[in-house]
Amino acid sequence: MKEAKVKVAVNADIKANSSPGMMIRSDTAHGPFMSRYVTLLFAAACGMSVANIYFAQPILDDLSSEFSIDYSTIGILITITQIFYAVGLLLLVPLGDLLNQRRLIIGQMLLSMIALVIVGTASSSMALFAGMALVGLLAVVTQTLVAFAATMATPAERGRVVGMVTSGIVIGILLARSISGILTDLAGWRSIYLVSAAFMLLMVCALIRVLPNVERGVKSLSYPHLLRSVFMLFAQERILRIRAILALLIFTDFSILWTSLVLPLSAPPLSLSHTAIGAFGLAGVAGALAAARAGKLADRGYGQRTTGLSLILLLISWLLISCIERSLFALVIGIVLLDLAVQAVHVTNQSMILALRTEARSRLTAGYMVFYSIGSATGSITSTHIYAHYGWDGVCLLGASVSAIALLFWAMTSRATAAALK
Repeated sequence: MKEAKVKVAVNADIKANSSPGMMIRSDTAHGPFMSRYVTLLFAAACGMSVANIYFAQPILDDLSSEFSIDYSTIGILITITQIFYAVGLLLLVPLGDLLNQRRLIIGQMLLSMIALVIVGTASSSMALFAGMALVGLLAVVTQTLVAFAATMATPAERGRVVGMVTSGIVIGILLARSISGILTDLAGWRSIYLVSAAFMLLMVCALIRVLPNVERGVKSLSYPHLLRSVFMLFAQERILRIRAILALLIFTDFSILWTSLVLPLSAPPLSLSHTAIGAFGLAGVAGALAAARAGKLADRGYGQRTTGLSLILLLISWLLISCIERSLFALVIGIVLLDLAVQAVHVTNQSMILALRTEARSRLTAGYMVFYSIGSATGSITSTHIYAHYGWDGVCLLGASVSAIALLFWAMTSRATAAALK
């Protein structure tokens, strides 16, 4: 009954506060559902926001040289960003269940612009680290957008909508590398962050016109209680616990590849330019485009099968990725498989957990994504350390080991997951 009241309150506020350009239609039988235009705009906003924390990966060698940071420790820059991303997940994303999400999203994106300018004008490693920490903290607006999109969608289309929005996130991550490489070669690494700040302003202007003005239905919760309830959800929801651990493992794998890939590609005998290195990110777009399909499969009850098959592909991908010096074509195929696998599992995870409690979607997202961030940070720092001591073969062995652990964990928890879904 409480959940129904929350849903009714949200629907009423949407109708009362809708703007002319919002493009969200209402169905009396099923509640509001999103047009394709608004779904794509959500995806674009997510992609632009999350790209900010990945621009640094293809230019780690430049940052290492300019700020005199050793190769074996330059990965800490990405780790700092991911740590603060995790902090933002815990402190900011749950606010989506308590506050007006429109104001929350617009406010965070405006602050992100300031953080990007700080990075783009940094004159010392301390300023660089501080700016990147703020970028990571505020990039969690992507998860507020995902939770908001899930609330706006009907149950029948939720997997598709979440899949499309999440595709925007992964495409943003992948294109960040290409854009970063091109802009670095054309105008230096600082131009990346200043150009991104300008585009964030344009996106804010677009979102102001279309985001619905929704007042939350759980205003009786205090902020400390809201944060505590994130941890309570882990104790109460087995699906959340299982899927969060899978997120940690797959994004450790994802980060192992993408943090360290620039190092062998930029070194002899390959010695590729930043533009060429960034172009490898385009290979992973095929995986991102599979997101909506994975969401649809989860909606139809095939989430477990999709997860298992994807994890097998993830393990196979490292065999191809290890051929980097013998065949760049094999590397590209491996990248496609890895990104497809990670994205399919991620979308399936989100489709499952966002269906658990409609009144707590922001908190469910926050809790789940903390594990994503931990995995990304772990992969970043371990991959550059392993590369410095054991080379690319060591990195590939590490990635394959994490993939195998993820597949084993999925197999061990399949029965528990099936029982929890009934």
